[in-house]
Amino acid sequence: MQYRQWQVGVGGETPLGFVCSGNGAPPAVAAAAPAPPQVTEAMVLEAFRRVPVPELRSQSQPGDKTLVNFDTIFFTEAEPLTRDVTILGQDVRLQIEPSEFTWLHGDGTSTTTSTAGAPYPSKEIVHRYADAHVTVEHRVVVTWTAQWSLNGGPLQPVDGTVTTTGPTTALRVAEASPSLSGQR
Repeated sequence: MQYRQWQVGVGGETPLGFVCSGNGAPPAVAAAAPAPPQVTEAMVLEAFRRVPVPELRSQSQPGDKTLVNFDTIFFTEAEPLTRDVTILGQDVRLQIEPSEFTWLHGDGTSTTTSTAGAPYPSKEIVHRYADAHVTVEHRVVVTWTAQWSLNGGPLQPVDGTVTTTGPTTALRVAEASPSLSGQR
């Protein structure tokens, strides 16, 4: 839109020229409305780090007892989540998802993956224990990433991550011996 500006003074009115403004009101009216406070990426990261995300439990198959030199399957149940927070009076939506899984097997070894694995018959994440007659405590460390939108706007990545460490799960590593049964 086009507006004509005038200077009003003691001696009368003097035309100053024309001013163009997009789809809004004249500049004097638009300037009168205060701009909303600016939500920064640092504020969003701080809010993301305060949002409680689950500490996932590492699961294995076989469950409580496995065999030495045998593929033990690992997985966890990881789901994306959405949280709405308010920063400086404005609505911020966080879309949070797990992006990295570090499997601590309990025997001093670890494996890092980008997926949560799955139960049998999947053998996506496996580990073979080398020592028998021990009980190990395995767990998973999950790195969470997020995207955010301000007041329903487009999503953009949060510049930072959140890491959670799940509880330990005991797993007995046993040794099996073959034996003949005498069947014909």
